[in-house]
Parts: sequence; structure tokens; C-alpha cells
Amino acid sequence: QVQLVESGGGLVQPGGSLMLSCAASGFNYSSRSMSWVRQAPGKGLEWVSGINVGHKTYYADFAEGRFTISRDNNKGTLHLQMTTLEPEDTALYYCSTWGHDLWGQGTQITVSS
Repeated sequence: QVQLVESGGGLVQPGGSLMLSCAASGFNYSSRSMSWVRQAPGKGLEWVSGINVGHKTYYADFAEGRFTISRDNNKGTLHLQMTTLEPEDTALYYCSTWGHDLWGQGTQITVSS
């Protein structure tokens, strides 16, 4: 069964950190570039970060310097280390293939004091 399963979301205070994980299964993960996408309440989808099969990383301007994407091809996992979180980072975070043909169910991050 092809699936992406995110974990690691939760409630965090402004300035805090959180690590998101995504477990991939059912497809050749190591041959696929991957990304994180988020959707804030009442807003559309927003690309956050991506990583290609060669581990080259890409970030949206708002994520540069605060978020770090990584992957473990042996374990079939994707991670997003998030630091210095702001209330504006509150959103449902999705793991997705680069071409967005596969999506996880999302994990909620709420940044609030």
C-alpha cells in the first residue's frame, strides 16, 4: 500500500522547536524527490521545503534559516526540523512527493503561548 504518514505535530510556544517526520511505504522512496507543504487556517496550500534524491535542499523564503529538511533513504523517512517557530507557522503540514502525486494525511502544528 502506497502511503505517507506524518507525525510530530503538536502545540508549541513561540520561539520553540519541533521535528516533523514522514514515513513512506509502498513505493521506491529513494528515487523520489520529496517536499513539505502546509496549509494555514483559511488559506491555500503553501510549499515549505523540498529535497531531491541527491539530498539537495530547497526552502521557501520564510523557512530559510529556521527549518531544515532531511531524508533517510534506508529508513524511508523524511524530516523537517523547525526552529524559532512563530504563530504564523500554525498550519497543517503535509509530506508530499515533489510532483505532489502522493500526500500524507497531514500533522497539525499550533504555535501559541
